[in-house]
Amino acid sequence: EVQLQASGGGLVQAGGSLRLSCAASGFTFENYIIGWFRQAPGKEREGVACIHPRDDNTFYFDSVKGRFTISSDNAKNTVYLQIDSLKPEDTALYYCAADLWRFTWSQLNYGMEYWGKGTLVTVSS
Repeated sequence: EVQLQASGGGLVQAGGSLRLSCAASGFTFENYIIGWFRQAPGKEREGVACIHPRDDNTFYFDSVKGRFTISSDNAKNTVYLQIDSLKPEDTALYYCAADLWRFTWSQLNYGMEYWGKGTLVTVSS
């Protein structure tokens, strides 16, 4: 059974940092891409970043480039999202998701197969 467990969210002041974790199990980690997505109140879900753990190939969605860093620890089957210089507009439910790597980031146009429950990030001004 595929499981994706996101953690690390919380309440933080603007300008602070957080590191989110996504612990994955139930599939061959290095054959998949793992991504972070977020949904703010009243808004549609948007992509943040994805990684292919086998070769640390990363993809960042245009709307969030610059303050977000995705990384993976293959020994722990865990993907991290470092968020720096947090802004109130970063407040959202952050989800991790997984899909089999299909050798092109254009696969993101078709969504992700597996989703975990989110972790809430709240940024106060």
